[in-house]
Amino acid sequence: MKERIQKLLSRAGYGSRREIERWIEAGEILVNGKVAELGQPISESDKVILRGKTLHLESKLRATPKVLMYHKKAGEMCTRHDPEGRPTVFDNLPHLRQGRWIMIGRLDVNTDGLLLFTTDGELANKLMHPSSEVEREYATRILGEVTAEMLQRLQTGVQLEDGPAHFLRIMEGGGEGANHWYHVVLAEGRNREVRRLWESQGLKVSRLIRVRYGFLSLPRSLRGGQHEELDVKTLRRLYESVGMNFEEFMPAETAKPSGYRPAPKDPSKPRSPSPYRKARTSTKNSTEGSKPQRPARRDANRPK
Repeated sequence: MKERIQKLLSRAGYGSRREIERWIEAGEILVNGKVAELGQPISESDKVILRGKTLHLESKLRATPKVLMYHKKAGEMCTRHDPEGRPTVFDNLPHLRQGRWIMIGRLDVNTDGLLLFTTDGELANKLMHPSSEVEREYATRILGEVTAEMLQRLQTGVQLEDGPAHFLRIMEGGGEGANHWYHVVLAEGRNREVRRLWESQGLKVSRLIRVRYGFLSLPRSLRGGQHEELDVKTLRRLYESVGMNFEEFMPAETAKPSGYRPAPKDPSKPRSPSPYRKARTSTKNSTEGSKPQRPARRDANRPK
């Protein structure tokens, strides 16, 4: 079955749809010897070359998808390679035998907290797309006096350089003095949106931590620079949260239908004898046959 080239390549883990679309527009992908076109239907049996390297679509699509929760540290760059040699979030990720890690959204260099990675570009696209309305929650430490009017405006909506924006919810987080903590929730991921919203009220964000993405919260035990892979149960729930069927993305040899049950045994067929039982029986018989015979009991009244 053929799929659009950017969808199939992203599902195989070569990148997000946006990345692949940029590569196609730049003429960096060939399909069966010809320059690929946006939306071109292809199958896993087609010969696809990216920047001179042949892509092994069949083996990539058979690999089980993975998702990591990573605790980004402030100072790390959200890029694969930094020209200035600064540490990146990819430095601490585990090596993959199949596919590659795709970052779901990004955090600026001074922000720390939860960052998700996956080998499934289609899942990454769904989780990042504004139409999915996946919530992001941040813990923000604000420097300056915050009034009730400011909080109201931030939830009603303010005008930023790239259009209107607002927080879905703002929750008190405690704190004393000039610094006060608030938890804020967004359903999109525009560049530096949290900081710019607070700055629109003349306030400064002195600390910013992403604590939740969708239903996934940053575990307290996950320290900066560490990662944790999602189990299958959580992975299935993540796919379902954005309207995707997890079983469709599982390898055919490992995926089982949700109502899977072993086939019932045919009662008309006789059970084959157990070799273990035979062994026990033969051992028992041989042991009994080798026992020494007890002497006959002597009658006490019988003369000696």
